[in-house]
Amino acid sequence: MKPSMRAKLEHLDTRLAELNSLLTLEESTKDMDVYRKLTREHADIAAVVEQFGLYRQAEADLAAAESMRSDPDMKAFAEEEHKAATAKMLELESSLQKALLPKDQNDERNVFLEIRAGTGGDESALFAADLLRMYTRFAERQGWKVEIVSAAESDLGGYKEVVLRLVGQSVYSRLKFESGGHRVQRVPQTETQGRIHTSACTVAVMPEADEIEAVKINPAELRIDTFRASGAGGQHINKTDSAVRITHLPTGIVVECQDDRSQHRNKEQAMKVLVSRIMADREREQHQHEAQTRKSLIGSGDRSDRIRTYNFPQGRITDHRINLTLYKIDAMMDGDITDLCNALASEHQAELLAALGDT
Repeated sequence: MKPSMRAKLEHLDTRLAELNSLLTLEESTKDMDVYRKLTREHADIAAVVEQFGLYRQAEADLAAAESMRSDPDMKAFAEEEHKAATAKMLELESSLQKALLPKDQNDERNVFLEIRAGTGGDESALFAADLLRMYTRFAERQGWKVEIVSAAESDLGGYKEVVLRLVGQSVYSRLKFESGGHRVQRVPQTETQGRIHTSACTVAVMPEADEIEAVKINPAELRIDTFRASGAGGQHINKTDSAVRITHLPTGIVVECQDDRSQHRNKEQAMKVLVSRIMADREREQHQHEAQTRKSLIGSGDRSDRIRTYNFPQGRITDHRINLTLYKIDAMMDGDITDLCNALASEHQAELLAALGDT
């Protein structure tokens, strides 16, 4: 084990002892905010320290086996103990490396997922509808709840823009690498000569804020408009000004919500989307100076700006960030993108491990 890694683990061991003492103090239990913070920190590091204890026990077993090697009567036993302790240490070191990786505080959050048509006109809007179905089907496979917050349909049944809210366990953790430019290569429905066209959409996956207060917004900086919703929803939804559009004047961010009959609930949902967009913008600004910027930066919608290509004639989907090509486009467009999500998560973890090894 590297000295830097051991130092981190020993620091956590010391900190856990401090937390055990703090949690017994009456002062800590009086302030519930302090108490929750301490118990959360305790839960985060207790399992790591426990594994470190097992690692140190394996080290002691290895040292004992080494000392027995000089005894002819104990040599065979010592070799077996030495082998077992070495294997245990390697297993625990790998586990501890992963446990020490920086945690994304957003991993357990619900998300707002935006799909926007880019280059390609009607074909791009149709592809946006295909992506909507892909993510909706994937969400259903995960047991997540899917809500359409807003949708702007195109003439041919596609979407110029659609915003989803996905609610469930570890949603952001599973989908955070989906943001960026998605390029499609296929023969459009409107193509009469059978030529393959290239179009593009952008996807943005934004963690939902716990509370509106997570981002302080001055009401004077908002312009709120109401209008009649369009699309499906029956007679009532089209007869009242229940849809809400909110413009954040300092940033120019515009959000709409027309999913509910209630203007109040639409406004509440639109504010959640607005907060998530502002948070996402701030997070991107914070990471732009890093050499390895977020792989999931939102693209411009140009054909050349893409993280993934969907080639229908060849039946393949290629993720350009990890050079992975899978030849099962029909299944993946039906929501079977687990292999792709796992591969992206594994690559991200490998990068974090490499960075940890350099420190």
